[in-house]
Amino acid sequence: MKHFRIPLIAVIGGANSTPEEERQAEEVGRLLARRGYGILCGGRGGVMAAVCRGANQMGGVTVGILPGEDETEANDWVQIVIPSGLGEARNALVARAGRGVIAIGGGYGTLSEIALALKWDQPVAGLSTWKIEGVYCAQTPEDAVRFVLEKAISAQ
Repeated sequence: MKHFRIPLIAVIGGANSTPEEERQAEEVGRLLARRGYGILCGGRGGVMAAVCRGANQMGGVTVGILPGEDETEANDWVQIVIPSGLGEARNALVARAGRGVIAIGGGYGTLSEIALALKWDQPVAGLSTWKIEGVYCAQTPEDAVRFVLEKAISAQ
């Protein structure tokens, strides 16, 4: 059996997001999928649904790590559903498992993922999100994707 690997980029953000944040997330999903990267996210609504929808439009792979145990909590565009049963502790898995992180909007849950990603030396780009030391303040979805992919590739 032939195996294949698709590198993942974590895209994080709130379940309650603005239309602009969702537009940005959808574009990030399309851009990453075009470049052969899969999406790793929390698997629910808002930014998470939008990034998965964008990736699906380009034939990309999407993985959602849910906080609960119910697979039906996943948005309609998550292809691989991981019902963790870990609650918000699943944020650590999302922050760690990708080759980099793109944060779009979000509240304290997103902030916790950003902090963990920075602690683990993950490259983090932000769009309309927390402005803290270590987070690259991207101006556009293209800028965020470019930054994270350049850092992820140079770290290999």
